[in-house]
Amino acid sequence: MPAKKPFSILFVASECFPLIKTGGLADVVGALPLALEKTGLEVTVFLPGFPKVIAGLKNTRTYANLKSVAGQKGKIITGETATGVTVLALDAPHLFDFDGNPYLDANGQDRAGSGEKFAAFSKIAAEIARGEIGRKSFDVLHAHDWQAGLSAAYLRASGDTRVKTILTIHNLAFQGLFPKSLLHNLALPTDYYGPDGLEYFGQISFLKAGVAYSDHITTVSPTYALEIQSDEGGMGFGGMLRAKAGALSGILNGIDLDVWDPAHDPEIKQAFSAKSPDGKTANKRELQKFLKLRPEATGPLFTVISRLTTQKGLDLLANMTDYIVARGGQLALLGSGDSAIENAFIAAANKHPTEISVTIGYDEPFAHRLQAGADAIFIPSRFEPCGLTQLCAMRYGTVPVVGRVGGLNDTVIDASPMALASEVCTGVQFSPINGHMLYSAISRTFDLYATASIWKKMVSNCLGQDVGWDASAAEYRDLYASL
Repeated sequence: MPAKKPFSILFVASECFPLIKTGGLADVVGALPLALEKTGLEVTVFLPGFPKVIAGLKNTRTYANLKSVAGQKGKIITGETATGVTVLALDAPHLFDFDGNPYLDANGQDRAGSGEKFAAFSKIAAEIARGEIGRKSFDVLHAHDWQAGLSAAYLRASGDTRVKTILTIHNLAFQGLFPKSLLHNLALPTDYYGPDGLEYFGQISFLKAGVAYSDHITTVSPTYALEIQSDEGGMGFGGMLRAKAGALSGILNGIDLDVWDPAHDPEIKQAFSAKSPDGKTANKRELQKFLKLRPEATGPLFTVISRLTTQKGLDLLANMTDYIVARGGQLALLGSGDSAIENAFIAAANKHPTEISVTIGYDEPFAHRLQAGADAIFIPSRFEPCGLTQLCAMRYGTVPVVGRVGGLNDTVIDASPMALASEVCTGVQFSPINGHMLYSAISRTFDLYATASIWKKMVSNCLGQDVGWDASAAEYRDLYASL
């Protein structure tokens, strides 16, 4: 008998590392396809043809010419990322020929025309999945976040039931909201605009379209899948998600173990691993020297690598800097976001220049150096779908101090008395997410650090954690098969 053809999966997303990245979505879309292919699946990623995407592809060729993409000609090109992910890119300069953030302009406002752009992108995605464009059809269309949410609606409207659809919600806070007036441009049945479809408090929600018309919905951690079914955590989607609970599951994210590998990381001072952890000390000293932080500090060197927003709880942490310094700790921050939070940390760095360093922006190589050199990392999020930063931190033996929410709850083992006695703890959790409980978590972290044998064991536990994609890729494979 001939060999059974593997499932073919079309990822539809707006970002993919290393081509274009604004957050964890890009890391997932860049790494998960490679892990899925190890399970025997065929995975192709469909992306908007931003200049960085097209410039970063290798071995490119034309996949299909398009007579009309939102009223103008375009084409689809195919190629590979530097890491070997197969990509289709929608080369439509009138939609995507701009640099910078894909969603926000230079003033931090939503880019004009995003609704039309990502609607056209989603419509093309559905046509590719069905085999109307190109030389093959796909078994599953796997949409990621609101930018791809309409692709499920377009597939449902086509009447094609062969191609199955999955929507992964990476962050429910980003819902793809646009005015109702956009409806006439979408070329969808008029009855799709309703309480069980695209309508969301008088607007159109691309994410709600994905929830309504996908065969299955996933989130990026089991706890977050439960949280978003509540009225408090559902952000207006709670009732709808409860109604679809039978088609909703949480599958934990992983990280690319080749990209994040302290044993072979070219960005860090000295290699180290679970078997040879001593090199971490050299990375800490190098980081302190580079940032002009006092090397004689007796407490832990904390880091923050994050968007500086209230979601991430960093307004709470900004009030703790004097206490961190008073206890003998240091802080190295990399991130950007809310100007008030940025200014609070900058003021703290100006007040304590030898104990606190603040770098506004994002720099991927520097993030590796921070993970390698820090003792602990703050992720005091009010909600967190999964979080990848704590996974990278554990990979580098950096102890996470996290809010007990979402994927942080699912990935970090709190240093509770029982966990300490069992020697399994990998971090510090706190809840509820408020200033007092964060203060208590920081105090606990200092106490743990002061006992060298306990801290050494926590670092060892972190280094030994499996934070890759293999287990989760197997879950996705089984989900695809079940559909």
